[in-house]
Amino acid sequence: MSSTRLLVLGLLSEGPRHGYEINQLVTAGALEQWTDVKPGSVYHALAKLESEGLAETHAEERTGDRLRRVYAITAEGRRTLHDLLRKALAAPPHTTRSDFALALRWHALLESGEARDLVAASARELAARRTVLAAGREAKAGLSPLADALFDNAEAHLAADAQLLADLQRLLDAG
Repeated sequence: MSSTRLLVLGLLSEGPRHGYEINQLVTAGALEQWTDVKPGSVYHALAKLESEGLAETHAEERTGDRLRRVYAITAEGRRTLHDLLRKALAAPPHTTRSDFALALRWHALLESGEARDLVAASARELAARRTVLAAGREAKAGLSPLADALFDNAEAHLAADAQLLADLQRLLDAG
């Protein structure tokens, strides 16, 4: 399933919007950190949704020299959105699949100490993500109990990953 497709159809279900507005919402919400949605993918998604009959041009607005197309969701787009929602909400929120786990199997093929250094770099990156998560939570404080539950879950996953990396670091140091 495409996260961008779900996002764009969801936003269009709230009312007509142009691509720039959707991109601004993606950027302002830092959605690329929480989902697979990238700001640059919005315009492509809008064109594809329109070609599939899931969205349509609702209006065109002129701003300076620029002509902006305002899109609206179609009835078929609403049915598709409902199917995407059902699929997304029926799936587990996180997966245990990871290239990290696969790469760990052959860590000994790397130069001496390199795997340890890479795990340490991963731990630093994880610490940075936890900082971003905390800032995001603060910025979205009071949003809803559902948002709080998602932030709690994300922090629990990051804390578990931090513990895993600490354990791996200890095992690599000993090995």
